[in-house]
Amino acid sequence: MRSEGPAMAASEDPLRRRKAAAAGPEPASPPGRDPMSCPARFRAGTFWLTRVVLLKALAFVYFVAFLVAFQQNKQLIGDRGLLPCRAYLRRVQQHFRGRAWDAVSSTPTVLWLLDWTHMDSNLDALALLGLGISSFVLVSGCANMALMAALWLLYMSLVNVGQIWYVSGWESQLLETGFLGIFLCPLWTLSPLPRGTPTSRIVLWGFRWLIFRIMLGAGLIKIRGDRCWRDLTCMDFHYETQPVPNPMAYVLHRSPWWFHRFETLSNHFLELVVPFFVFLGRSMCILHGALQILFQVVLIVSGNLSFLNWLTIVPSLACFDDATLAFLFPSGPGGLKDRVLKMQEEEAQGPRAVQTYGCVARRLVNLAMGVLIAGLSVPVVLNLLSPRQIMNSSFHPLRIVNTYGAFGSITKERTEVILQGTASPNASAPDAEWKDYEFKCKPGDLRRRPCLISPYHYRLDWLMWFAAFQTYEHNEWIIHLAGKLLANDAQALSLLGVNPFEGTAPPRWVRGEHYRYKFSRPGGRHAAEGKWWIRKRLGPYFPPLRLQDLKGYFKSREWPEPEPK
Repeated sequence: MRSEGPAMAASEDPLRRRKAAAAGPEPASPPGRDPMSCPARFRAGTFWLTRVVLLKALAFVYFVAFLVAFQQNKQLIGDRGLLPCRAYLRRVQQHFRGRAWDAVSSTPTVLWLLDWTHMDSNLDALALLGLGISSFVLVSGCANMALMAALWLLYMSLVNVGQIWYVSGWESQLLETGFLGIFLCPLWTLSPLPRGTPTSRIVLWGFRWLIFRIMLGAGLIKIRGDRCWRDLTCMDFHYETQPVPNPMAYVLHRSPWWFHRFETLSNHFLELVVPFFVFLGRSMCILHGALQILFQVVLIVSGNLSFLNWLTIVPSLACFDDATLAFLFPSGPGGLKDRVLKMQEEEAQGPRAVQTYGCVARRLVNLAMGVLIAGLSVPVVLNLLSPRQIMNSSFHPLRIVNTYGAFGSITKERTEVILQGTASPNASAPDAEWKDYEFKCKPGDLRRRPCLISPYHYRLDWLMWFAAFQTYEHNEWIIHLAGKLLANDAQALSLLGVNPFEGTAPPRWVRGEHYRYKFSRPGGRHAAEGKWWIRKRLGPYFPPLRLQDLKGYFKSREWPEPEPK
């Protein structure tokens, strides 16, 4: 009777059985997979899926950048471009008086190794190779150090000969982001989940350090720069005067004053306070990443800032681990999500595998990369702390660690350079009919709706914005462009949207006119006439020019003389 007691007690205690069932599986059961077929849950702290998302996002930006290069480089820096890179490289050689290593180290590019006879072909080859590699990584999610290093080297080769067309901060930012991307991957293996090469925490912190500097640098340059950032009025002007407004900018410009103040305060919070969240533990780091991505999406919606905002999202992704990003991947046996779950289970169940020489070497390489980033960050940090902070600058030709910032000052009114041509033999004749050239995206025709092109980028349109609040003496390339228009040069005209002399003889004269542009008021008279803009002439930007007047100008600058067609 005594021996039956415990058995009977266990079998007759339904309350105990219900409690045991409610408690879930035994502690000895493998974590991650529920033996009762409940959905598996990710553990925090692994970054396999993070790496896949990071690589795909970086490959997308590379793809856009190389696409822009392929479609515009020949017209800008090619054999007959506005600023030929062949002439630029020759000037670098002359500056260093034949010291080859000094020339290469000051302007690192693979073009030094290629034949300059057909520079257009060289530029196309670099861009097409970059397009091919970035497409593969984007579609497959697979990459290794060799492929990512090739992308970085190819784009650096273009940036360092791109001259004024490639001086924007996002070019250096892409090179720094791309350099970190090299160390995300195994050396040769092409697999989205290379078991022997877990995502390096040092590299992840490299990305987090990058987004911290980008945002804090942008916030500090604003506070130290234009007074309107301190009195919260900058957003009263920004949407109308930004380089290339989009349709949403037209709407946002007319927001009430209190909304513009809220925008400016939010900007200061996101750029001066939120960056420090990255150092405050997992939850705050995730919050930092989410807020920064949301901020970049708002900027994408409200303006055409090239691929800058898309690129800034990339390092923000390093704030998320697999448990956070798992929702982006489909469930199912054999998928990436399922494979990562199994890897987490195996890691929790058994002892860690013996470290191989390859793993040790890999850790040493990542450690060396971390030391390099830390060393190169010293002048960058000093710049952040300096009251004379500079933005969007590099302290080294390889552009591995750079300074960043955006809109340190805001222009209060928008001016545009409008290029015009006439077939009249006398430019001063009262009856001379001047016709406007239209660019692809920048404001010109008052009835043309602002464009929406981000993440794509029209480099000439962007530089025309800078030229409008400078003089043509500061932008000699605009005189070269005028000469090409006088010849109906097909290559240069491909950068424009409308050629008023298409199918006819080229113009006899070309001039630049300076206008002030303002958004029309929604519901007002000009808007009712279909006008997005209203404008007022300020005066001439450069005087009427003839092709024969420019021959000496072109020769002195080693520019190829346009051939009339």
